[in-house]
Amino acid sequence: MSDLVVYPVKGCGGYSVASCAVEATGLRDDRMMMLVDDDGVFLSQRKVPEMAALRPSLVDSALSIGGESFPVVLDGPRVPVVVHVWHGSGVDQGDAVAEYFSAALGRSVRLVRTPPDLRRVTTGETTGLVGYADGNALLVLSLSSLDGLNERILEHGGEPVPMNRFRPNVVVSGWPEPHTEDRVRRAAVGDVELAYAKDCVRCAVPMVDQETGVKAGPEPIRTLATYRRDPDGGVTFGMKAQVTRTGTISVGDKVDVLDWA
Repeated sequence: MSDLVVYPVKGCGGYSVASCAVEATGLRDDRMMMLVDDDGVFLSQRKVPEMAALRPSLVDSALSIGGESFPVVLDGPRVPVVVHVWHGSGVDQGDAVAEYFSAALGRSVRLVRTPPDLRRVTTGETTGLVGYADGNALLVLSLSSLDGLNERILEHGGEPVPMNRFRPNVVVSGWPEPHTEDRVRRAAVGDVELAYAKDCVRCAVPMVDQETGVKAGPEPIRTLATYRRDPDGGVTFGMKAQVTRTGTISVGDKVDVLDWA
């Protein structure tokens, strides 16, 4: 395994870690916070690509961004929130951090965190729990899949894209065949076990430059559409997984596949 990436605020930039605890909902602290509008609806790069350039991190139980630090409120007043078709609640993180993100994005937003008693159940071949992620606990991608895609992009006269366009949590190295992750049904990494939930159908977010927060399409979606079309619509790239045994994983851990499709 070559990289582990945590996205503390859904839709904002992530950061790599050398090792991470893995809970039932995925990497610890991953997408357990999110920005919502005045109606409680989550913000994403689909409509607000500028979020990609915001890079919050968690340091000593505080959210750090842009040289400022805001304490994380683990429990407190609840507000209604919406993620796609899911309706739930969030712990409001207060006025100061809301003002920071509102100023950064030029719109009125609030920051919320998952309540400690949240139990949001996922869908897919393997079900489980999740925080504020779109649908599942982890997104797994391999370097060979990206290499194969970029070869095709270059053949089409486009510019290759980096892995961060796809916002994975777990990046696997050493698999020679592109899209090997599609065939994994159960895997052990460190003392953690993962199980396949579904293929990841991509939206427009991979066309957003994750460094600048600017849309930079049509790649990679244009090229993916030539060979990765999903029968139900859209294009796929990566595997969504659920956690079936918690523990800790680290960069450099071997990925032992226990069951193939």
